[in-house]
Amino acid sequence: MRLVVFGLSVSSSWGNGHAALWRALIAALLADGHRVAFFERDVDYYARNRDLHALPEGGELVLYRDWAEALPRAQRALAEADAGIVTSYCPDALDATELLLGSLAAVRCFYDLDTPVTLARLAAGEPVGYVGPAGLGGFDLVLSYTGGGALHALRDRLGARRVAPLYGSVDPALHRPAAPDPRFEAALSYLGTYADDRQATLERLFVEPARRRPGSRFTIGGAQYPPDFPWTDNIWFVRHLPPAEHPAFYAASRLTLNVTREAMARSGWCPSGRLFEAASCGVPILSDWFDGLDAFFEPGREVLIARTTEDAMAALDMPDAELAAVARRARERCLAEHTAQRRAREMVAALESATASVGGD
Repeated sequence: MRLVVFGLSVSSSWGNGHAALWRALIAALLADGHRVAFFERDVDYYARNRDLHALPEGGELVLYRDWAEALPRAQRALAEADAGIVTSYCPDALDATELLLGSLAAVRCFYDLDTPVTLARLAAGEPVGYVGPAGLGGFDLVLSYTGGGALHALRDRLGARRVAPLYGSVDPALHRPAAPDPRFEAALSYLGTYADDRQATLERLFVEPARRRPGSRFTIGGAQYPPDFPWTDNIWFVRHLPPAEHPAFYAASRLTLNVTREAMARSGWCPSGRLFEAASCGVPILSDWFDGLDAFFEPGREVLIARTTEDAMAALDMPDAELAAVARRARERCLAEHTAQRRAREMVAALESATASVGGD
């Protein structure tokens, strides 16, 4: 299958979660013999933090400065494509949508990697820059990073005709048990871009435990943290880490924290890619709760749940052997159900099913 994707970024993982997901998916698709062209607008802030310059053999990364420059190449790519995909937060989503819907691609797909944000903005009457006034009714298939009730909302509020979930995943060849890097040593670590809507939970489950354990070291890795973040003397900060360094970061942690964006937690059924990364690396995970989490990992057995600071402190007090058992079971579950290879095959199956449906219309 020949796929053409118009997305946010695959070349830079700085400040976005799209890149890691697409890198894993594309690698799995290529390994199965498919071909992928990824169109990405070449913006300065991603160019300054670029940590991937080419896709593996069978893939093509197309960087362009503006849509006029991309258009001829995009037209040629779609003329030969089995499926075209426009994603949320693609900066040229509306132009790419117009081009895709008028093309001869067998399947025209929209992949919303940010469904809770999309629906929250609609509910607030705010514009959604990557969805046009006609909604999603023109697409043959809408894939959603979020399952549950969000799938019905995409139908009811944006007119999607055919919807399927395509959750996050991990590339176990990249995210695997590794030797710990002493720079990242921590009793509890957290890896993620700063976000206002995660701050209250991060303070409850990370900053306050750090205050209560001044003799322990806590580590945050990420980008865009403001100067007024409530740092303590025992919280160490590591500026943005490329995905290749994530395993060593996780391995240096006795326990790592997952915090869900507010809109994602409110929607439910929207697991962060960090959950799968840390699980694949064999590191015990402490996570906040959201509806549907237990469909991906079993609470208490494969992932530890914290709602309060006291919950986080109790997790920090668990014996090493118990934490190791939780990590081992999570890794086994992740490798069985949440790999990029599995998600890539789910994507292809959904696209093929849509192709058959379109052909039968």
